[in-house]
Amino acid sequence: MPVRQMKEGSEQHIVIKPQLQTTINPLQKNPKTAQNGKGPPNTEPQNNKIHNTTSSPPSRNRGRRRGRGGRKSDQGEAFMRPSSRPCTAASKPVIVAAENVLNVSVSSSSCQLVAAGSGFPSSSKSLCFAPRPGYGQLGTKCIVKANHFLAELPDKDLNQYDVTVTPEVSSRSVNRAILAELVKLYKESDLGMRLPAYDGRKSLYTAGELPFKWKEFTIKLIDEDDVINGPKREKEYKVVIKFVARANLHHLSQFLAGKRADGPQEALQILDIVLRELSIKRYCPVGRSFFSPDIRKPQPLGDGLEAWCGFYQSIRPTQMGLSLNIDMASAAFIEALPVIEFVAQLLGKDVSSRPLSDSDRVKIKKALRGVKVEVTHRGNVRRKYRVSGLTSQPTRELVFPVDDNSTMKSVVEYFQEMYGFTIKYTHLPCLQVGNQKKANYLPMEACKIVEGQRYTKRLSEKQITALLKVTCQRPRDRENSILQTVQHNDYNEDPYAKEFGIKISEKQASVEARVLPAPWLKYHKTGKEKDCLPQVGQWNMMNKKMINGMTVSRWACINFSRSVQESVARGFCNELAQMCQVSGMEFNPEPVIPIYMARPDQVEKALKHVYHACVNKLKGKELELLLAILPDNNGSLYGDIKRICETDLGLISQCCLTKHVFKISKQYLANVSLKINVKMGGRNTVLLDAISCRIPLVSDIPTIIFGADVTHPENGEDSSPSIAAVVASQDWPEVTKYAGLVCAQAHRQELIQDLYKTWHDPARGTVSGGMIRDLLISFRKATGQKPQRIIFYRDGVSEGQFYQVLLFELDAIRKACASLEPNYQPPVTFIVVQKRHHTRLFANNHKDRSSTDRSGNILPGTVVDTKICHPTEFDFYLCSHAGIQGTSRPAHYHVLWDENNFTADGIQSLTNNLCYTYARCTRSVSVVPPAYYAHLAAFRARFYMEPEMAENGGSPHKGSKAIREGGESGVRPLPALKENVKRVMFYC
Repeated sequence: MPVRQMKEGSEQHIVIKPQLQTTINPLQKNPKTAQNGKGPPNTEPQNNKIHNTTSSPPSRNRGRRRGRGGRKSDQGEAFMRPSSRPCTAASKPVIVAAENVLNVSVSSSSCQLVAAGSGFPSSSKSLCFAPRPGYGQLGTKCIVKANHFLAELPDKDLNQYDVTVTPEVSSRSVNRAILAELVKLYKESDLGMRLPAYDGRKSLYTAGELPFKWKEFTIKLIDEDDVINGPKREKEYKVVIKFVARANLHHLSQFLAGKRADGPQEALQILDIVLRELSIKRYCPVGRSFFSPDIRKPQPLGDGLEAWCGFYQSIRPTQMGLSLNIDMASAAFIEALPVIEFVAQLLGKDVSSRPLSDSDRVKIKKALRGVKVEVTHRGNVRRKYRVSGLTSQPTRELVFPVDDNSTMKSVVEYFQEMYGFTIKYTHLPCLQVGNQKKANYLPMEACKIVEGQRYTKRLSEKQITALLKVTCQRPRDRENSILQTVQHNDYNEDPYAKEFGIKISEKQASVEARVLPAPWLKYHKTGKEKDCLPQVGQWNMMNKKMINGMTVSRWACINFSRSVQESVARGFCNELAQMCQVSGMEFNPEPVIPIYMARPDQVEKALKHVYHACVNKLKGKELELLLAILPDNNGSLYGDIKRICETDLGLISQCCLTKHVFKISKQYLANVSLKINVKMGGRNTVLLDAISCRIPLVSDIPTIIFGADVTHPENGEDSSPSIAAVVASQDWPEVTKYAGLVCAQAHRQELIQDLYKTWHDPARGTVSGGMIRDLLISFRKATGQKPQRIIFYRDGVSEGQFYQVLLFELDAIRKACASLEPNYQPPVTFIVVQKRHHTRLFANNHKDRSSTDRSGNILPGTVVDTKICHPTEFDFYLCSHAGIQGTSRPAHYHVLWDENNFTADGIQSLTNNLCYTYARCTRSVSVVPPAYYAHLAAFRARFYMEPEMAENGGSPHKGSKAIREGGESGVRPLPALKENVKRVMFYC
């Protein structure tokens, strides 16, 4: 029923600012044969205490002997005291931590392991990710099709050559033009009939050796864009080609066959470049995608932008061999318009007669800076320039020196005399091109935007909606588009693919999949339906009551929407209160004070007025909930409310848009009641298997599940920090409630710096802290148990960062645990969650309604761990949600480290089942909830610092430029959350 939405989340911290650590110490496991080269955990049935293989005195005595350390000692002892709550499952095994340690040095490109004990190789690839423990068997078997196309390996030697171009060229396209001219001139002679592939920078690749090891060529390149007909400019370059290395394809074959754990990235990179070479010549390349206005007619996005369609292409190692992953793509491009027309679209008005305002000029300057234009006033000459700015004066007032005697001439006169071009719109400013020292003036009407320029700045909400409409394709349509793209690209006739001996199948991969069963959900026993089995990823709250409904006795409502009258607002609040009561909460129908009308531009004053009025009336008791009615287009208002309530007043708030107040929907009210309940500290539902202690490797011993994510600022914002968020389950065995912490860290830093930290306190000495440590202590306080197993879902990590993130963050988890008690090292399973990939799964037969959901997508619970997955490592694709519109994107889970020895069925079913526990809707979600909550928490935290950013898409608000303090490594910490806000899932 209710569909997920919103944006919120998290708690605060002082930020640690270390450089990337060069030595970290993940535990070396006992070298028995098992997953990851580790044996199963040793067990001892003793009181659920964690022991180490080396004996040590009880922690309480150690604390007494230490004598001082104050708060540090208190925190450690509070964490490690025996539990007052017995474990709910009988005969729980106890994990024993291994004591050997690996010292791991991290460089930017490799991970050197130095073994502390014997039996560990020291090569850069010796840190092996978790090997696949077998294949899953659970669920109903089916066949799905994947957008992967089998690529046959070449049987030729692949050779790499270094390319040096003099004078040096920064543009890849110019470099490519130089090499294309070289191949055209010398292929049949000096190159020995070889057709090389080139990466546009420093590397050239050939199938077989060139006739030389080193050679210099002289290439004259003509500027084809300069003149349509007539004399052309010419520039000379020297190109040196030097042999570097030969790629080892035997190594790649061994890797694809599962006989080697480390993939030869060089060989894969060469094959990827070869298959991209022809597309780069045909289309406009952007990253790994290619776009063209000829693939599909461009669709207008407004404000001078249009959507181009294209395709994504990447070669990937899989269990079936090399695979070419092809997917459809779309992106915003600047429309190739005369600049005058572009400006008119951008401003939404005719600019041919009226002068521009200052705000108009700023908007034009921001939109055109960096854009390439070509002149149209010189007949056949089509010189191209990049816009650097906009003149502050209109064209008619612009003059410049024409000689060394400072003889001045107006721009209008110059263009008339020099080119016979009469400038009509002299009231408009000129474009500035070139650098600041020597800027040239170009009248707007004499310029046209060059085709094929991707728009990289932030899109407006309206433009995003228009782009999504272009992108959104039903599964059958998307599949057909992909197949048409493969046929159109005709890889088997590609001269580069032929040269290198690569053959691409035109048939999609058929993959064995399984549909995992949905879990039973438990609701309160007073409802008509106490248990629920979701159908096709959905259920509803009819006849059900929340399993832990909270009480709201003291609440208030503030109305920021001028169009909502008090009577309408009062009616909405009554309906919401009734829905909360029907759903299982106790909700006082009367607010503490009458609904308060307020202006959006006085948000802080209004919130504080309501807060103090309520506190005065309640004689010191706290206000429990604040409802806020917002205009549909509210700018920074939402972020301002969240920042003030959560970091200043200590209020839990629930915002509702005007459109929902006027059109009251039962589904919407049910959704809001779910959110309010978890914000107040309640639970909406739990897994029946969880409270029955039937979840493998979760129910047997106290288990904490973490979710972590880092969100980065928008492109072009070079001063804003990145935001890291970590959430952790605070109930066991239910694993439903999550506490969250956030921190700001260096711009675009992906490693979470604040997982564990130490600092020196004059009174207490060295003090330990950090998000992992705090959440472990919080778990202990909430459950009476100390975690004996850690499951860590990490979102937002690209494949190239796997090693660094695992080494750095696993070490932080280790140190956080050890800081609570010596030798306390619960086993860790570290899983990366990826959504930004291009694998899509389609039903084998789109006409078979039993194999698809209503939207035509594969069924929720569909899991794939064969054929298109990694040759040796422990990964799987899981589509845990039902589609709504477009083509569902399965989540890709990659188990990097597994000391808990999960089976494939164990981690797949746990992940799928958790997707049914998301608090904000009655649907299974596409990403495991702890990772989802971490994303919400990180998104919420950006409001604390830059409230205008997420809503308006504008520049950071006042004060955001002061984020960096104390030099480049310094990051201003986020404001602290109030204690009562920290304790609940306020980010929901």
